[in-house]
Amino acid sequence: MSMIKSYHEIRLPYDQRRDLLWKTLCDAYFQPLIPEQACVLEMGAGYCHFINHVRCARRIALDLWEGMPQHAAPGVETIVGSATDLSRIPERSVDFAFASNLFEHMDQDDFARTLDQLRDKLTPGGTLNLLQPNYRFAYREYFDDFSHRTVYTDRSLSDFLACHGFRVIHCAPRFLPLTVKSALPVSPFLIRLYLRLPFKPLGKQMLVRAVAA
Repeated sequence: MSMIKSYHEIRLPYDQRRDLLWKTLCDAYFQPLIPEQACVLEMGAGYCHFINHVRCARRIALDLWEGMPQHAAPGVETIVGSATDLSRIPERSVDFAFASNLFEHMDQDDFARTLDQLRDKLTPGGTLNLLQPNYRFAYREYFDDFSHRTVYTDRSLSDFLACHGFRVIHCAPRFLPLTVKSALPVSPFLIRLYLRLPFKPLGKQMLVRAVAA
């Protein structure tokens, strides 16, 4: 049994609530940031919860997990491989690059390798959009995930991006709660309400958006 398969079976089994969460997040927050004719790349796509619900001209899902393609919706192009190798992505083709809960699983050298390639893949004005745990608020639970390797806060992630040729255009230190694994219901109404709150209770995931400097 491979480590990738083990991780999805033990730590990240399929959960219908997560798909509902991402459908609502795409409709209520991310879709207005994505032009109709855009090319969207999701790195670490997993179950394709994000990329399946995006509406745009071209959608690309990339993940190491060999089971990822079976979860992709019709029309989503799939690449089984590492985010450290973006050679199959044409240069200056990606308008919106997205990764959720990915780079805390990599060491900093691999993250830097991804960023160095991604700068050449983005179109002028194209954005990099990162959603992941903010150690500043999630330090108690951070290493409950055995595959977490690197610690980032909203400040250190922003600085790391700046050191590797990106300019942060938006940083939300508390964007979402850490997980859907709780007693709280997952409903579109509550998700939309949460996104509008000026202060995010239980917010332990950050959202950082950047462009190539």
